[in-house]
Amino acid sequence: MKASNKLKIFNDPIYGFITIPNSLIFDLIEHRYFQRLRRISQMGLSYLVYPGAHHTRFHHAIGCMHLMKKAVDVLRFKGVKISEDEENALYNAILLHDIGHGPFSHAMEHSIVNNVSHEQISTYFMEKLNHEFNGSLTLAISIFKGDYHRPFLCELISSQFDMDRADYLKRDSFYTGVAEGNINSERLITMLNVRDEHIVVEEKGIYSVEKFLVARRFMYWQVYLHKTGIVAEQLLTRVLKRAKELTQQGYVLEASKPLQFFLTTDISSKGLDDDSLETFSKLDDTDILAAMKTWQYQEDFVLSHLCSMIINRDLLKIKLKNKPIKKELLEKQLKKLLERYPISEAEAKYFVFTDSISNQAYQSKKQRIQILQKSGRVVDISKASDQFNIKALSKPIVKYYICYPKV
Repeated sequence: MKASNKLKIFNDPIYGFITIPNSLIFDLIEHRYFQRLRRISQMGLSYLVYPGAHHTRFHHAIGCMHLMKKAVDVLRFKGVKISEDEENALYNAILLHDIGHGPFSHAMEHSIVNNVSHEQISTYFMEKLNHEFNGSLTLAISIFKGDYHRPFLCELISSQFDMDRADYLKRDSFYTGVAEGNINSERLITMLNVRDEHIVVEEKGIYSVEKFLVARRFMYWQVYLHKTGIVAEQLLTRVLKRAKELTQQGYVLEASKPLQFFLTTDISSKGLDDDSLETFSKLDDTDILAAMKTWQYQEDFVLSHLCSMIINRDLLKIKLKNKPIKKELLEKQLKKLLERYPISEAEAKYFVFTDSISNQAYQSKKQRIQILQKSGRVVDISKASDQFNIKALSKPIVKYYICYPKV
């Protein structure tokens, strides 16, 4: 068989041409585990709010790898020693950091795959691939898990300014059309350096960091925590919970084999074994969409109405408050629904519920963004910045909401 050309180039709408750095990266991208990310939405059901937000986890992972290459080049130019093995491990880790995401990114974590985060599933996939690729991902897994003895390498994968955030803010801003969320990722990366084995940002990049934090706050309120998006994701989570509940009661719901498996199998904190991981690898957005298109005609009132709401974008009403929702308001809406339909209170609670959301653009007590001053002193961004906003961004803002039918 003729050997394939592994020096491929992607044409990305954000960064232009992206080259694949080595043959292992090519093989990982070609692997069916990674190709599945083409069928996983980067922003869940946010396209119900922002019609252009149809980009995928595949786009994002390739973009992160591109930015990681830029970061490695910048740090090496500044005299930071990064071995060839460490370089390749960084590319592998950032490429695969989201490989464990399920359909619509987060919905399954809170419904039919309980207490198993996408980070855990990503680790399972990386370990499986490591076995398949003869141990070539061992160092990447160590960096991904934060176990490697050089912390700055781990911080490039996961921190308050990592290549993950540097890509998704810019990419999500582009595809949603929310210009206020756009950041200059390349400028930020050129300002990176390392002191005492930790990532720092040179002082002349402080305004870019300020813009990054403000943009992140804006994107969370305007996009990731948009009230319509919250309703849609809550409905999707409830669809999957109801489907699993009915299946456990003996109902036979039409669904793909991978989805059937997770409806009938209890996956909890014990994690995924090889068989369930293999089945998970065959599950993507299309399984859920196809199921909902069928389930909207089910006899079960709850499942059919929840599916119909999502398919036809006829969602619940949502009200945001600065204070916890009063019990009286919740009971009032439950009573209205129970008077209108012959359903139980437990079934009504699928349509009437309360919860909260929080936004903290900068966590000053967790993996801080450190500024390297010209004097050589390293200080936290909240102290180095002359913007009062940065201190304000360090405070978590909590909002409460109630959802209920429109009529």
